[in-house]
This record gives sequence, structure tokens and C-alpha cells, in this order.
Amino acid sequence: MTTHVRLRKFNTKETYPEQNLDNDLCQAVVAGGVVYLRGQIGQDLETRESVGIGDVTAQTEQAMKNIQMLLEEAGSKLEDIVKVTIYIIDPRYREDVYRTVGKWLKGVYPVSTGIVVQALARPEWLVEIDATAVLSEA
Repeated sequence: MTTHVRLRKFNTKETYPEQNLDNDLCQAVVAGGVVYLRGQIGQDLETRESVGIGDVTAQTEQAMKNIQMLLEEAGSKLEDIVKVTIYIIDPRYREDVYRTVGKWLKGVYPVSTGIVVQALARPEWLVEIDATAVLSEA
């Protein structure tokens, strides 16, 4: 039987108190040697405060910090990322976002999908990045 490890569990009632939600979620799931991350945004995972409001580069930096931290908690690292999906709310943000992500993933060569969306879950969020990685080799 496969065991799934769920890291940083939370309920959307606490995360989005202004919305009528009640979903049990987590920031990362480790299953079958793969680490699946929840989409990361410009939000401090410890305080849940939005950072870099109005600054897509600062939000991207925070999202990548979160990804690195979550991967390490799961037993993985940035070099183990195999897939990233980047959501931006304005195509003009693409260069700043991809340049920032590129600094964090230099030499990693993941597959990547970029999507322009109308909005994210909160109006101050400009970019969201989700990643999938494998567990680091022992």
C-alpha cells in the first residue's frame, strides 16, 4: 500500500476568511517518489501575508523561495524539479517572471508551461507557480 505524505495541511476557512470556503488542503504531497506542490504565490508561508504587492518580480522571488522550502521539507530540492507551470495575469509580466524563475532553475531544465489567466485567487497576486519534483536520491 502506498503512503502519501501531506505537508503543511490547512483549511481554506483560515486562508480565505473573506470567502465561504471549507476545503482541507496542503502545500505539498509526496506520493510514489514524486513531490507535488500547490501553486505558490507572493505569500509568506509562515505568516500568510502577501508580499511584493504590485511587484511581480518580488512575488516571483517569494513563490520560488516557497517552492525551495517546501521541496526541502519533502526531501527534494530545486534540482529535482521536472515540471513547472507558471500563471501570470498579464503577458507583459512574462519577461520579469521567467527571468526570475530562470535564476532559480539555472541548469535544471524542467519542462514548463506558461499560461496567462484573467485573475488569481486574490486580486493582489500577479503570478502563481506550481512545480512537480522527484524525491532526491539518497
